[in-house]
Amino acid sequence: MTPVDKAHGPRTRRSTFGPALLAAALALGLAAGCTSSRDALQDKPGGSRSPAASSSASAGSSPRTPPPGPVLAVKIDNAPAARPPTGLDAADVVYAEQVEGGLSRLMALYATKLPPAVGPVRSARESDLELLGQFTRPVLAFSGAQGKLLPLIDRAPLTAVTPEESSGAFYRGADRAAPHNLFLRPKALVPSPPGAAALTTGFRYGAAPPGGTPEKTRSVRFPAARFTFTWSPDRARWLVAMDGRASVTSGGRRVAAATVVVQYVTVRGSRFHDFLGNTTPYTRTVGSGRATVLRDGRAFDARWERPTATDGTRFTTPDGTAMTFAPGQVWVVLAAAPGGSGSR
Repeated sequence: MTPVDKAHGPRTRRSTFGPALLAAALALGLAAGCTSSRDALQDKPGGSRSPAASSSASAGSSPRTPPPGPVLAVKIDNAPAARPPTGLDAADVVYAEQVEGGLSRLMALYATKLPPAVGPVRSARESDLELLGQFTRPVLAFSGAQGKLLPLIDRAPLTAVTPEESSGAFYRGADRAAPHNLFLRPKALVPSPPGAAALTTGFRYGAAPPGGTPEKTRSVRFPAARFTFTWSPDRARWLVAMDGRASVTSGGRRVAAATVVVQYVTVRGSRFHDFLGNTTPYTRTVGSGRATVLRDGRAFDARWERPTATDGTRFTTPDGTAMTFAPGQVWVVLAAAPGGSGSR
């Protein structure tokens, strides 16, 4: 049965990508080193890997470290009727983005651990393709997408998986109504965590830089959604609340971040619309702009820069020093810059 997302109507894809084919594709990608144009340039500073380097490595004189497997990205429903989320506390990075009607949706990235289930899973957006370009062939799990968007997803450098292509990896929960009841079994797509090396976000972790100002709470508003982060000295985490209510997982765990990034970006209309004719927002994550980084109970002014879609995002302090994040879960709220000047 074709998955249905009420925001866009029926979703279909042209291919059938069952679990066996998915496993084979992932294995092939790992065996080939998950190569992409970015990988080739990273093998040797200033250019692609030389034939001599290739032959010496194959001769066994200097074995190379196997490349990490693909990071798992899951689109998570964040409408009030979809809460509480499942498996969100296990994510390494959580992106919050604006969708139709000014509401919010989440993208959770898993690299260091895989929970038994994640969800509710919802549909992809055009912005997701640009955001995911910073990873090497990520696996994107989503409920479907608008028909006109599917060709772009098919051409993107990622492995896209919906319930139609891997029905065994998804299931419908009985405790809430559709479309807020679709869940993913992550290990059905990614058998084991690829590790932190798969998180090629550009984030740097370490001790806090000097400066910053004490911060107890910070709220970020979308037109029809609100995120609030409150510092807990006891937990050394920012407790997450959505639309004025504490965010707690279905397992009863309070959602909390070690670092929160409010990244001011350009949010404009895309070429796509929902079934009511509302324009789907496009969140631009390539470019540069300002940001606020919350860590250790303090707020730091920062700048962000991402030159191309295959680059990670570099955050710096006002004097140009690399901004460091606290070890643990990172939340990135992609907020519209005043006047639309958040990126160029």
